[in-house]
Amino acid sequence: MGAAALSITGEIMWSPSRRQVAASELTAFMRQARPDLAPTDYAALHHWSINEPAAFWSAVWDYGAIIGERPGPALVHGERMPGAKWFPEARLNYAENLLRYRDEADALVFRGEDRVYRRLSHNALYREVAALAAALKAAGIAPGDRVAAWLPNMPETVITLLAAAALGAVFTSASPDFGAQGVLDRFGQVKPRILVATDGYWHNGKRIDTLARLGEISAGLPSLERVLVVPYLAGRAGPDISAVPNGIALADFVADYRDIERIEFARLPFAHPLLILYSSGTTGMPKSIIHSAGGTLLQHIKEHRLHTDLRQGDRLFYYTTCGWMMWNWLVSGLASGATLLLYDGHPFGAGGNILWDYAEQERMTQFGTSAPYLAASARAGLRPAKSHALGALRAILSTGSPLAPRTFDYVYRHIKQDVQLSSISGGTDIVSCFVLGNPNGPVRRGEIQCRGLGMAVEVRAESGPAAAGEKGELVCARPFPSMPLGFWNDPDNARYQAAYFRRFPNVWCQGDYSEITLHGGVIIHGRSDATLNPGGVRIGTAEIYRQVEKLPEVLEAVAVGQQWRGDLRMILFVKLGAGLALDEALIKRIKQTLREHASPRHVPAKVLQVADIPRTQSGKIAELAVRATIHGETVKNIAALANPEALEHFRRLLGLGD
Repeated sequence: MGAAALSITGEIMWSPSRRQVAASELTAFMRQARPDLAPTDYAALHHWSINEPAAFWSAVWDYGAIIGERPGPALVHGERMPGAKWFPEARLNYAENLLRYRDEADALVFRGEDRVYRRLSHNALYREVAALAAALKAAGIAPGDRVAAWLPNMPETVITLLAAAALGAVFTSASPDFGAQGVLDRFGQVKPRILVATDGYWHNGKRIDTLARLGEISAGLPSLERVLVVPYLAGRAGPDISAVPNGIALADFVADYRDIERIEFARLPFAHPLLILYSSGTTGMPKSIIHSAGGTLLQHIKEHRLHTDLRQGDRLFYYTTCGWMMWNWLVSGLASGATLLLYDGHPFGAGGNILWDYAEQERMTQFGTSAPYLAASARAGLRPAKSHALGALRAILSTGSPLAPRTFDYVYRHIKQDVQLSSISGGTDIVSCFVLGNPNGPVRRGEIQCRGLGMAVEVRAESGPAAAGEKGELVCARPFPSMPLGFWNDPDNARYQAAYFRRFPNVWCQGDYSEITLHGGVIIHGRSDATLNPGGVRIGTAEIYRQVEKLPEVLEAVAVGQQWRGDLRMILFVKLGAGLALDEALIKRIKQTLREHASPRHVPAKVLQVADIPRTQSGKIAELAVRATIHGETVKNIAALANPEALEHFRRLLGLGD
């Protein structure tokens, strides 16, 4: 459906054609698992998936053709949360499932800004993983050992994950734009034996050399036995790594194993650890979250094939770094036979269109990014619908923060009309999503399409379950396979319990302030810990941003509560367009917009201008860091921010004491 005239939240902006519904992976799954249901009856399918979880997840295993042994029950202790056991007698290997294809079709395509272009076929990827896995095994790496990567989103990062997983080792990663202390805060907790790193990376055409930081990181991790260095800036000649403790070029480390043709995959229990991911850590040391091989694989296959309509031969892209869970989500696309389109660098290189150039050149079928990227594209005036041939593109995915209704308008007006726009939300905590897309259903303006299959997602208000349209806490009331195994160094699970189950016993509380709409869609109004409470009325920060950022002068905003004369008042900070200054007229328009289009409760006590808005490495607005800064408190983990220098604007800001 065309979108030029749409402006109402909840209005249908796209619906799949009958042909699209008939051809979707979701329909094929329903024919196999629930042929009695109509392909468009998502509500009935979801009801079955959460009320008969053993049957549903067994059906996902079968439909995904998971390689492994599956004797015994699908679920034991299904009433416990945490404590449920999924496929307790099954054995599998994550890497074996991702490396099932052995042909010459593209497995990985890599673009490093406009400087590096590489391709690896499925066969070539298998050989690279075989060599590294054999070299790691010869070095004594065994199941449970940790292998860390401090790498860009490049083929060697995928190869490292798969080689580690093939042996049953536990993979963990961070992006090279993290400072040394941020990396040590993460890897120092889990004590890796092997670190794979690069000599640097490109960003917006600039060389960023990381060898000095690599030396500092290596020296700060006494558990390391080897540091394998990937040349990225230096090219084939390779960098000088003499100052890197225990350093060796990756090519030299695997040189004696290049003739290995077969990987001996370690088939291990469903709940064997696969990944350690890290919370953003803006309020303290990052939590080290352990995810299982089986839970990650099963959940990702479900999300890719049933919710994203990913098919063998599709070309899947997500703009992400290796410090964000969406990178792990992207890699699992290999299990469905997709080509992974990897990108490292600035998203607005080459005159702003580099990602859309990539989409056109590689016939991208799924384009994944963050809500801030799409909003910035709109502000920059990008018009891919006119400038690029995007005929292959079937889905656009967005996460990281709520997708504003006006950004829905932008996508359908200026990117592509016939596309499934999937706003998705979940987190590092579950390495997946609670709410996401439905290829058989309509996309409504400002709404996430649906709750995930197998995910008993509810919204709970203070008095109990919320009615449709009522705001409250997003929870998951029943177990699901990708729940974490726990946190590292948390032997009695006390921190794990406190993080997710303190608010509602035996119910997972995600910490998102949300609502379920009359259509069965979902709206995320912001993080609960950043929710404002003026006059005792809870307000999600995303509600404010949606309205304020409609004004052409406002690029971004952040709202926090300030302790003031024994009470709490709301302060709104705005980042304006280049050369613009905040004046009384604009302040009046901002307040009037909030009063008319939100409510009088949404009107801030003060509006102040800042030069930049701090964000986490995954693109989320760092409200808690701003709140701590304006109260003179220490931001406990500054390394979690992508632009920590932005906080200086708030420290020096005039007007906060008025």
